Amino acid sequence: MTESTPYQELTVPVPGGELAVLHWPAADPGAPVVVAVHGITANALAWAAAARLLAGRVHLYAPDLRGRAASRTVGGPYGLARHADDVALLIAHLGAGPVRLVGHSMGAWVCALTAVRHPEAVERLLLVDGAVTFPLPEGVAEDDVLAAVLGPALARLSMTFPDREAYRAFWRQHPAMADWTAELDAYTQRDLVGEEPELTSSCVPEAVRLDGGQVLVDPEAAAAVRKLPCPAELLWAERGLLDEPQGLYDAGRIALADLPIPAAPVPGTNHYSIIATEAVAQRLLG
Repeated sequence: MTESTPYQELTVPVPGGELAVLHWPAADPGAPVVVAVHGITANALAWAAAARLLAGRVHLYAPDLRGRAASRTVGGPYGLARHADDVALLIAHLGAGPVRLVGHSMGAWVCALTAVRHPEAVERLLLVDGAVTFPLPEGVAEDDVLAAVLGPALARLSMTFPDREAYRAFWRQHPAMADWTAELDAYTQRDLVGEEPELTSSCVPEAVRLDGGQVLVDPEAAAAVRKLPCPAELLWAERGLLDEPQGLYDAGRIALADLPIPAAPVPGTNHYSIIATEAVAQRLLG
């Protein structure tokens, strides 16, 4: 398996505690700074493959959002705007603004909000399979859509695992993660908390449900992609969260959205694999 790229760990003070942040340093101290924001039940190691592809040409910083992984003890309030303000505090703490900002899935909504709420912090923005909201069909409940979209990701929050190997086996059955790597292994293991035989996901259920609901219906989050104060682009995956043929977006949905920013598919990717591609890395370098 491909070995993970070494990283450093730091913490950043935010309201309610300290946000855990991973840093993959650049060979050149003066290289550009990229801040990368993960999805709703993910963690900072979601960006490990991107760090390998970037190959030390940028300083890459990725936080564990509050309520996840090593930031799980940073309590509420949760919500997309709170995460956006946390990202802005991280950038200010680094003294690095304006930065190149990239967000995946829910992280794309967070990054769009960060740019709108803190325009001085963001040089340009890359949105990856997220940030474009469509109205819920009439009569469809928010909880039902959240469960349908997140599926196994939500289910695992209430599951208990006897050991780390059992959690590894759970993830290796995921249809969107057929190509298992050391990076995926480390990413999934970072999510575990507790002691054997009662290991659980680090994700705080309240945070996931509140954040997920806002992705679906929050007007500020939905409007952010249309109010961006900086250059931006959307990349979308051809396939879905379970590697199904229908992704979150397709050419028809993107056309219907009539976005004010360019949008392009990344062929051969699903919702998870898209962030481990040269397409993402090259846009962060360009």
